[in-house]
Amino acid sequence: MPESNTAPPRTIAAVDLGSNSFHLIVAQIENEQLQVIDRLKEMVRLGAGLDNKKRLSEEAQERALECLSRFGQRLRDLPQHAVRAVGTNTLRQIRDGGAFLRKAEAALNHPIEIIAGHEEARLVYLGVAHGLAGGEEKRLVVDIGGGSTELIIGTGMETLDRESLFMGCVSFSRRFFPDGKITQQLMDAAVIAGRLEVRPVQTVYENGHWELAVGSSGTIRSIRDVVQAQGWSDTGINRKSLKKLRKAIVDAGAVEKLKLEALSENRRPVFAGGVAVLSAVFKALNIEQMRVSDLALREGLLFELLGSIQQHDVRERTVGTLAQRYGLDQEQGQRVAETARRLFQQVAKSWKLDDPELPLLLQWSAILHEIGVAISHDAHHKHGAYILANADLAGFSRQTQGVLAVLVRAHRRKFPSSQFNDLSKELRESGKRLAILLRLAVLLHRGRSTERKPAPGIMAEKSNILLSFPAGWLDEHPLTTAELEREAKYLDSAGYFLSYS
Repeated sequence: MPESNTAPPRTIAAVDLGSNSFHLIVAQIENEQLQVIDRLKEMVRLGAGLDNKKRLSEEAQERALECLSRFGQRLRDLPQHAVRAVGTNTLRQIRDGGAFLRKAEAALNHPIEIIAGHEEARLVYLGVAHGLAGGEEKRLVVDIGGGSTELIIGTGMETLDRESLFMGCVSFSRRFFPDGKITQQLMDAAVIAGRLEVRPVQTVYENGHWELAVGSSGTIRSIRDVVQAQGWSDTGINRKSLKKLRKAIVDAGAVEKLKLEALSENRRPVFAGGVAVLSAVFKALNIEQMRVSDLALREGLLFELLGSIQQHDVRERTVGTLAQRYGLDQEQGQRVAETARRLFQQVAKSWKLDDPELPLLLQWSAILHEIGVAISHDAHHKHGAYILANADLAGFSRQTQGVLAVLVRAHRRKFPSSQFNDLSKELRESGKRLAILLRLAVLLHRGRSTERKPAPGIMAEKSNILLSFPAGWLDEHPLTTAELEREAKYLDSAGYFLSYS
């Protein structure tokens, strides 16, 4: 991993932008441990503002941006590398060309990562696992959000199976109880729909594959609080208490008539949908008893952020695992990565490549640039881009995966300038420049020689690139000279001008 001159922060924060509520948690690092010093939560109900064309209503946007502005005030003294903000199900669905995300980042004054469901599940498990006593038993963790439900089986701090299902307290409340009316027929229909959603993964997650069931998230904590307040359960949630709760909700007949002790006003509008989802999970997976954790996704974010500060970036392990899984020539990948690193160091200042993530992205794309060969050598840069854009990559946000995929797509043949248009505005130009460095590094190692080659000097100013080799070296390597001549033509068509001597 490239070294950083940035001093490690003493205070870090995590922001969880869920479909129902937004959370902010701030912690201090003391003796390499986390001490939570602040928590903020607002019921934004982002998912309720999403229409069937995946457009977010003005009202939902306003609620979200006002909340993020308040969070931003709390975070204004923290540097970028001390804050990690992620968006989940609703932000994954919005189709507006990134317009709302840009406004959200401006309000928060920090980047927001959109994470895939499997990555959300991994982070949930990481948070929950830190709150459990050490042990090697297999655990089932269930997290019900506003728009998705995550199922995870893991042991210790490691996940074994992860799944994200398209059901949540907001989506099911809108779907089955849209006008606030609650009947036995509607509740049964909601539970059946939930069981159908679980059915494709039921055999992996049902009782017998784990020894302890744990629930997290506001929905499950709220259900626990209500069933315990009613005296239906002493600890956690059990099957009988959940059945009594469903009956009480149906007997109330309407959302506004739900007057259950320990049920907050904020939770009331989406409570019936959340109970239906949890009931479906209990029935489908044959759960008798569930413990409830007060830790969840946001705590998982904090622990992962702490790990990266302590030089334990899970993405490094993901890249290594991927290289092994696809049988890559790892020595070749390391040769390309080392040359790319040396080129990067020479142009980082003139090309304004000052984001600390950029050298990491260059390194990982160099290691994985031949991953598409596992499908076919012909057009393997395109196959590799597809794999990286769609694989389940632990630790990577959707945006970061997108950059990695584009870099691999651009590492050979015609320079695909249009592919960079899908990246954020801030990354389009720097992404092209990383791709050029990767292309040059790959070119210089095309022969796959194990002999150490002289690293060329490189100067870059805007669209002009000059490579310089030791005197006479190019004369002795006519194939490399021919490759450089062809590369100059590729780059010229993309608006870059390569010269070499």
